[in-house]
Amino acid sequence: MSLLLAFADEAELARRLATALGWTLSLVEVHTFPDAETRLRLPPVLPPHTAVLRGLQGPNGKLAPLLLAAAGARELGAQRLTLVSPYLAYMRQDMAFTPGEVVSQRHLGRLLAGAFDAVITVDPHLHRVATMDDVVPGRRGVALTAAPLLGGLVAQLVPGALLMAPDEEAGQWVRAAAAAHGLDHAVCHKQRHGDHDVAVSLPDQDVRGRAVVLLDDVASTGRTLIAAARGALAQGALSVDVAVTHALFVGDALQQVQACGVRHVWSTDCVAHSSNAVSVVPLLAAAVQTVQALDLPGDATAAAAWAAASASPR
Repeated sequence: MSLLLAFADEAELARRLATALGWTLSLVEVHTFPDAETRLRLPPVLPPHTAVLRGLQGPNGKLAPLLLAAAGARELGAQRLTLVSPYLAYMRQDMAFTPGEVVSQRHLGRLLAGAFDAVITVDPHLHRVATMDDVVPGRRGVALTAAPLLGGLVAQLVPGALLMAPDEEAGQWVRAAAAAHGLDHAVCHKQRHGDHDVAVSLPDQDVRGRAVVLLDDVASTGRTLIAAARGALAQGALSVDVAVTHALFVGDALQQVQACGVRHVWSTDCVAHSSNAVSVVPLLAAAVQTVQALDLPGDATAAAAWAAASASPR
């Protein structure tokens, strides 16, 4: 038997994932003290294989409770602990661009490796690091991609669309989505001058009269999407839509994207958002089952003990 732990703000995604897995779901009880510290409560006894669902959008308030929950889960019986994090924060800073910069990807990865046996995520920023195994050294790292799912949605809703990556880093996802569904694709070039200041150059490809869909892993401030959308429309694109894996859309970013002429915005449910149109639950469930099969050969004695303890009155 296996258990999925989750926090209340992700209860809906957790319920769907637990159902897909056929697992028991338990929500972590969280009490916040006046000084902003938290007290957590987990089930008194946990099964040998336990997974924790925690997306790390808005990470600073989530990391301490997550690491505390992981440590508590170990004490309560979890022998193999898997983190399912549909959005994994701090992946962009994968090198020191100026002297003294802290490489957040490296250090967050080590923290997670110390707490979990496996980390599963979707479309993480891996550009100068080859695999998720490198991010969580000594542990199993799984990087899933939602690009083919988004490509399938685009193929259904905008047949014959031109998939366009708003920058080179998004090229990997656009190529995967295009290859899965036989769509044309192109990659823009981006120059970033600041958090809200970017310049995007369109590729040497005629977009006149074409339906363009910008596909990216993350929409945060929306500035890159806005620049690419304006460029495509200025060059005669018939329409511009947006498909993203992680719909962060900080502040009024969504409204700004729509105001620049974007027709539709679609996203996956990695991050709960009004634009959610595709579910990654089947991807996550399959990955969790694979990790369980590989990492937990099956301790029948421990499983029986957990089942007995769970059934006993408390």
